[in-house]
Amino acid sequence: MSTVVLSLGDDTLTVPGDKPNTEPRLAASWEPSADLRTWKFKLAKGATFHDGSPVTAEDVVFSLKRLRATPSGASRLPGIQAAGIKAEGTDTVVLVSDYANAELPLLTRLTTFVVPAGTTDKDIEKAPGTGPFKLEWFRSGNARLVRNEDWYGGEVHLDAIEVKIFESPQAMANALLAGQIDVASNVGAVAARTAKGRSDIQTVRRSNDMAMPIVMRTADGPFADPKVREALRLAVDREAMVAQVLSGYGSVANDILGTGDPAYDKSIPQRARDLAQAKKLLAEAGFDTSKTYELLTTEDISGLAESATLFANQVREAGVKIKVVKQESAVFWEKTWLKGSLYTTYWGTNDSVVFFASKTMVSDSGQNEAGFKDPAFDAAYEKAIGTADAARRTQLLKELQQIEYDRSGYLLWGMADGIDLAGSAVRGLPTLPGYGRVQLEQAWLAR
Repeated sequence: MSTVVLSLGDDTLTVPGDKPNTEPRLAASWEPSADLRTWKFKLAKGATFHDGSPVTAEDVVFSLKRLRATPSGASRLPGIQAAGIKAEGTDTVVLVSDYANAELPLLTRLTTFVVPAGTTDKDIEKAPGTGPFKLEWFRSGNARLVRNEDWYGGEVHLDAIEVKIFESPQAMANALLAGQIDVASNVGAVAARTAKGRSDIQTVRRSNDMAMPIVMRTADGPFADPKVREALRLAVDREAMVAQVLSGYGSVANDILGTGDPAYDKSIPQRARDLAQAKKLLAEAGFDTSKTYELLTTEDISGLAESATLFANQVREAGVKIKVVKQESAVFWEKTWLKGSLYTTYWGTNDSVVFFASKTMVSDSGQNEAGFKDPAFDAAYEKAIGTADAARRTQLLKELQQIEYDRSGYLLWGMADGIDLAGSAVRGLPTLPGYGRVQLEQAWLAR
């Protein structure tokens, strides 16, 4: 199921917020031990599944252990082993980490959906959820959900939500412009330009919403030398990328993921284009400029393939020849993601610095897109998340970001704004970036 369908029908333990950036949901509160290794999550009072049965700590334990057993479970619950997930009474879940982790509640914001204990893989799609809407039907990605009158989280305004799948963001935007749907989510800059000036269309713009980095493999291959990666970062004209790929609906980035995090380090100097230095670094690294290197991409989201093409044109001025190869989505995610030497990817969560570090850059992370293994980075990560004092932790996170800036496998040239189009009757759409955009329980129609 899509993230939006899951999020309407199922709740995670915590959800994104503004200030603070982690807010309660299925877990009403949480408390750490003095050493920050043991966390106790108290479940929300009155939380029930859609069939009316109460949500218990055993249900959460079962669900988290099931998640932990998946191929990506280690990165989704970093530092938490199956034996460290326990129930304490009927309303308290205990998570024991292998190491001190002051950010554990934040890391439960995604994918910690809960199903009744004992649910089998065969029945997982039919299992009752806990969220503000109940799944009525689901077919080929399309779905209809109706209001959960008994949701513990408060009043839900809409009677029902229908989710429709479209072939492309533009097709979805066209359906909105024709009055066939009420909301078109994440439609991209082209659709925003098309809708501009329409008095009957609202444009919701969520800044720092999506990262579309270019991934350079650090473990082996032609981009393993840090000098080569630095050269490519210096060969990019970031302002031109934002202007042309995003039509200005975005902002220049500085090769550090997590730009929306309050702990994001804005004091690190912004990289600017420097073709002379790029050429010098390539020569020092002995990079073979006679070869043509493939950059693999998809058309999964608006602007992704276009970013690859513009990047290839720009780095040619530094002497690097790039051939852009577009792959079908299924082929890309099976054969290229986590394995390729040079490819585009995207993250629609723009979560915290810690989120990206734990998911994609710590040596043993399950989604280590660049094969990045850096002992100093690992040590900085564990030191930062093991620090209880927030001000001190922010300072330590700066050290982590500096390493990422200096030698990670990411070339993050810009951040795309999230753009939703809505009909004039729509009210209460969320404005938080990333995962926050699917929290639709407060949306309503003025009709």
